[in-house]
Amino acid sequence: MSDHGVRHSAGDGLVTGDAVVVDLRLAKVPSRSLAFLIDITLQLLALGALVFLLGVVASVADDVLALVFIFVATLAVFVGYPATMETLTRGRTVGKLALGLRAVRSDGGAIRFRHALVRALVAVVEIYLCFGAIAVITSLLSPEGKRVGDYLAGTVVVRERAPQTSSAPLWLPTSLQPWAATLDLVRLQPATALSARQFLARASTLTAAARTSIGHSLASEIASQVSPPPPTGVSAELFITVVLAERGRRAQAGQSVSTSWPATPSAAGAPDGSDTNGEFTAPA
Repeated sequence: MSDHGVRHSAGDGLVTGDAVVVDLRLAKVPSRSLAFLIDITLQLLALGALVFLLGVVASVADDVLALVFIFVATLAVFVGYPATMETLTRGRTVGKLALGLRAVRSDGGAIRFRHALVRALVAVVEIYLCFGAIAVITSLLSPEGKRVGDYLAGTVVVRERAPQTSSAPLWLPTSLQPWAATLDLVRLQPATALSARQFLARASTLTAAARTSIGHSLASEIASQVSPPPPTGVSAELFITVVLAERGRRAQAGQSVSTSWPATPSAAGAPDGSDTNGEFTAPA
């Protein structure tokens, strides 16, 4: 918990790549275990079918070829299946689909092949070779219910519900687009982005004093994680808005640095002109 009661924990939700708060609950051992049982049942059935096929192959092939077939089949079932499924379905396997679960990045974004592959490879040791002991113990000790594969891949498994955005899409003034395009956002923490988005969503409901105080506190925190500092005359609230808007734009563009912004603001997403924070000066 940061100053002024601004939450930095994503326990009540996750933040997506465009800093939109998504109402998702973390999946724990019971639901993940049930999803795994569904997946392992399908995997064993597939392996059984491949073993039967091996019997046909072995009748016309030598032992070496049969061993190669066994190795490839096992690899395909226990590594290829989860890695491919999670990549194609953005974090789901058949078991996760049945239980309403999904593997996502730690910041709430969709996983890619490298994340799915790391999860699948580590699962060979912590789940299959150790009969799930390492995975269960790690998940029970983890506040987010993560297993070793999640930690190494930078992922977390969540219980899916319909995403609910906490505020309208963000908009960036044309005059600030050149500066926004130069921002280094690598060190911006997901928890900070989440707190900032929550602040913007409820800013209009705060008193002027609270809005100013929380806005300056969050802006200072963000300024310590991004660079370069904002131009002269930019308020704390506008600074926060621009940073989150640029973060979302880059996520949608696959991290490309483009300055193609709408020429006019959307009615819902533009600053409302009631920013009481005043000019913000980034800490040195």
